[in-house]
Amino acid sequence: MRISTSIPSSEITPEKFYFNRRAFLAGSLGAAASLLPLSAAASSLDYKPGPYGTDEAWSTFADITTYNNFYEFGTGKADPSNNSANFKPTPWTISVDGLVSKPTTFDLDDLMALELEERVYRMRCVEAWSMVIPWIGFPLSRILDKVEPLGSAKYVAFETVVRPEEIPGQRGRLFQTLDWPYVEGLRLDEACHPLTILATGLYGRTLLNQNGAPVRLVVPWKYGFKGIKSIVRITLVENQPETTWRNMAPQEYGFFANVNPAVDHPRWSQATEIRIGEGGFFGAARRETLPFNGYGDEVASLYDGMDLRSFY
Repeated sequence: MRISTSIPSSEITPEKFYFNRRAFLAGSLGAAASLLPLSAAASSLDYKPGPYGTDEAWSTFADITTYNNFYEFGTGKADPSNNSANFKPTPWTISVDGLVSKPTTFDLDDLMALELEERVYRMRCVEAWSMVIPWIGFPLSRILDKVEPLGSAKYVAFETVVRPEEIPGQRGRLFQTLDWPYVEGLRLDEACHPLTILATGLYGRTLLNQNGAPVRLVVPWKYGFKGIKSIVRITLVENQPETTWRNMAPQEYGFFANVNPAVDHPRWSQATEIRIGEGGFFGAARRETLPFNGYGDEVASLYDGMDLRSFY
């Protein structure tokens, strides 16, 4: 296995998404953080402590809200916080349909009534950086139970919002972009696992635009690109759904995307990672990546009999 001591920034994400990266490395992230007071960032949420946590130090609010991949708002890490001010996350609805007995459209009040709880999860990006985030949300299974999946449903497909008038990356003028809408998917058993949540907040507050407001998927044993943001539709289907990054680069981004440090990404090692806040990519101490991002005891049985080489 190839184990890198640093990852050149030119090797992180396809080159056509790279050109804004240097601005972050030059220090624009710190400037953005200084302009983002917690008190003005989002409204408070009512929630209870959840069943999952960690002894690891939480990433800071500033890091979590200014170091993001959200390509609809830009390809640099600071771009989403700088380019998402015109996005309007309220009012909002999520349609849940497909192979279900009771297709339903949920609004934000419906979601907020689903007994929100705090889940402190590690998040691992395929680019080999990580955070520890105190999410606020609820198990995805709660809304799936409400719509009553049919026996023929095997997968859950997710679709994000398309509003080019509010989202500059979808207008195709500011930077090279993906095909829209962004789409993702899980197996039904993955979607119903107790660790899988829909997050509506973090650090006790509603999600900021750059973090996927008003609701996003969080699957902590998978790479971060599985965490689709600003969801507007959830569809239960029989066959494996298309996913944006797999369509873009199938040799690099698999459907399952479970964290496996023993299998390299085609362009860099996954054996170690940088925890954001512990230093930059150049010269910072690296930590070993945990199989399934440290959640193997809970989720490894979902993949019994599968070829682990499909999980990089």
